Amino acid sequence: MLIMCTALAAAGCAGGESAGESTASGNPMEQTVLSTENSREARPLTTETQAEETGGPGHAWAINPDGTTLESRFPAPEGFSRVHQEEGSFGSFVRNFSLLPDGEPVHLYDGRLKGNQEAAAAVFAMPVLESGDVQQCADSVMRMYAEYFWHSGQPEKIGFHFVNGFWFDYPTYRDGGRVKVNGNSVSWSQSASYDDSYEAFERYLFIAFSYSSTLSMWEESRPADIGDVQIGDVFLRGGSPGHVVMVADVCEDGQGRKAFLLAQSYMPAQQFHVLNNPLHREDPWYYVDEVTYPFATPEYRFDEGSFRRMNYLDGGGTGTR
Repeated sequence: MLIMCTALAAAGCAGGESAGESTASGNPMEQTVLSTENSREARPLTTETQAEETGGPGHAWAINPDGTTLESRFPAPEGFSRVHQEEGSFGSFVRNFSLLPDGEPVHLYDGRLKGNQEAAAAVFAMPVLESGDVQQCADSVMRMYAEYFWHSGQPEKIGFHFVNGFWFDYPTYRDGGRVKVNGNSVSWSQSASYDDSYEAFERYLFIAFSYSSTLSMWEESRPADIGDVQIGDVFLRGGSPGHVVMVADVCEDGQGRKAFLLAQSYMPAQQFHVLNNPLHREDPWYYVDEVTYPFATPEYRFDEGSFRRMNYLDGGGTGTR
């Protein structure tokens, strides 16, 4: 249990930075006080920014409604093939993560429907914490990485920084450590018993989500080259509010052209879902040679410099950033 908890961490995403509004770029780590932001439901792209509903550039494409994963639901565009992922890798984990049946709507954490269903092409069967409005945009990306480490037998690599820089790692929590929060000061207290159950893992995630955001995520990532796009990369605007979307799959054609799928959660907390592409609504793949800035997704625009690679796979469990 949190002791002397004064407020939740800064929210990670909000509609105030939605598509149609350009955002500032640069290092966002200017606010370190643990604070609360008001949630606002995202608004969809306007009709002026929605493009014609055609396939991608010169490529016929059709969804497989019977598919249960990204790989089986979303075929690679004509002339493209999926970039190989090693068995047991994070990329393979995401590509083969279960999806809800085709046509299932996106639900909020409290069971209500998301307002803009047009943004989603599919919904991941990843749990959403029902205990509060905490599993938002950054949190769902964090959870996907945490679920990978949990299910692949690498729990020692699960750890995230709070907005103020405190390293909150799962092994310490599992072994009975609990955090004490006093204003902007955080420390560990050994006050519980060892518990490696999935329920305890979710309680750990609730605390991680409450005190982390796109602000801390920015510091846990580094600039990346869109031409070398990989599963797990992100478009990230660190801020309060900010937003993040994650690359969920990647394919490539014989000439080296790449395309990728994107996934997000948003505010209020909601199910992690595959995004449609507003440039061609019938084809959700985003083609690297179509990427311009500000880069538009159905509910947000990202400025140049927002494409980044998370450090979780490289330095998990180190507590450094």
